[in-house]
Amino acid sequence: MVNAIIYAIPAFVLFVLVEAASFRFAPDDDERGYELKDAATSLTMGAGSQVVGFPWKFVSIAVYAAAYVYLAPFNLDVFTNETIAANPWLIATVFIGLFIADDLAYYWFHRGHHRMRVLWASHVVHHSSQYYNFTTALRQSWTPMTTLPFWLPLALIGFPPWMIFLQQSISLIYQFFLHTERVDRLPRPIEWVMNTPSHHRVHHGSNDRYLDRNYGGILIIWDRLFGTFEPEGERVRYGLTRNIDTYNPVRVAFGEYAALWRDMRGTGRLRDALRYLVNPPGWEAPTPHTHDAPDSPDDWRSSSPAASNSARSPE
Repeated sequence: MVNAIIYAIPAFVLFVLVEAASFRFAPDDDERGYELKDAATSLTMGAGSQVVGFPWKFVSIAVYAAAYVYLAPFNLDVFTNETIAANPWLIATVFIGLFIADDLAYYWFHRGHHRMRVLWASHVVHHSSQYYNFTTALRQSWTPMTTLPFWLPLALIGFPPWMIFLQQSISLIYQFFLHTERVDRLPRPIEWVMNTPSHHRVHHGSNDRYLDRNYGGILIIWDRLFGTFEPEGERVRYGLTRNIDTYNPVRVAFGEYAALWRDMRGTGRLRDALRYLVNPPGWEAPTPHTHDAPDSPDDWRSSSPAASNSARSPE
């Protein structure tokens, strides 16, 4: 198991301190900077995600290892495959393939977690801050169980678990540095290919034009290819379309799950309850007078229908 994130934590702390100092001594009226309670909540969410994620990592290892050993048609381990290990060009080719496969998996993971509410309930944590700084990058979910299926194809192709986890860590470390207002646009060739602070600011925006945009991890080309790219234009308004307004880590971590459950209970039809799970955030069941006969006269009936409590996805 390769978790480079643990080794990167001292660097993360250093960059947080440097960025915070830069706002203290070189403030900019167009940038939000830091707020102590918000930053503390983000750091708490990051610490909690590491604690929860540690035991879950062993489940992921077991699943990926089983797929790699018993189902994969190829062995792409750069150490155990003697043909690959003996050829530097093959080693480089395998790692390039891993990089591309991981980044594409991340794009669909990220897009799925914005377009399906049961997944959004986990990912909304990362978007719950109304600030955009390096601590925002550390505001991570305490329910990492939804990530496993999106990287399973890599194991099924033939990438061993250690390589998958290594590349995931590299991607997350890169993305940490995207969460800043202190870096303006980079040279145009870089902005065209790579995900940058400018592109990712759009991704965190709740402005209408920025919703459902810029899902990429390291590369932005997936958004260009799949029609989800939006350049930074008007000033970004960070956070959710309906902000949660709490610094309580437990409410940040699980508040959307509670709202989802209330919406499911509030509908009069099993079909609509299930649709709340798989439809995008913000979807609401039809009002009672538009319903046909309910699927069940007993279950999923509430005394009063609940309006959707979901904050709309800001990407």
